Amino acid sequence: MVLRHEETETIRCRLVDGVAALFALPEAPAVLGVDMVIGLPRAAQSGGRACDRAARQLLGWPRSSSVFSPPARAALKATTYAEAQALNRATSPDAVGLTKQAFNLFPKMRALDAALRTPPPQCPAVHEVHPECSFCALNGGTALAESKHTADGRARRRVLLKHAGFAAVGEALTMPRGIRGLKADDMLDAHAVCWTAGRIRAGTAERLPASDATPTDATGLPMVIWR
Repeated sequence: MVLRHEETETIRCRLVDGVAALFALPEAPAVLGVDMVIGLPRAAQSGGRACDRAARQLLGWPRSSSVFSPPARAALKATTYAEAQALNRATSPDAVGLTKQAFNLFPKMRALDAALRTPPPQCPAVHEVHPECSFCALNGGTALAESKHTADGRARRRVLLKHAGFAAVGEALTMPRGIRGLKADDMLDAHAVCWTAGRIRAGTAERLPASDATPTDATGLPMVIWR
């Protein structure tokens, strides 16, 4: 993850191993942005939550494919993909299924969900952020045509981040070398999430869906994507 000091603009990159470590950061950030689902629907819906549908509409094809629909809350307890599919379909009159990508994130989703619902709050403010929506905002409201998995796409995102004050993003991209599972595009995404967290702190961030009301799930967690 990437941390940015509000006053000094000092930037630190950290490899955080799990949700517990996220809430035990020595920097004690006032605002945290996470590229992870916060707030789960009671019933699975085609296209996901209102914020998921709004994010896809904002991004358009092909970047909209980066937004996946989260599971219904009842499905989160599943330990196998088959069980998750069955539980998710059972919540919906349309028998909405679940992608394997979403199921593979269940352990992280369960850990974050449990931490956010355990009083007292372990962090002052944790917000769901989708990196591609952040890059869209960085790009003046236009979704990037280039994929982050291409050299051109990574270069474009790096330029946008440098213009946003992350001058050392190029140096940070050398960090993933030798760390299993961590790639350059992950570091770019982390910088974009940090940028949005700063906007939330400053009160200039935008949210999806764009509404004065905050949709919440059955446990009271917000179902909003920030950018």
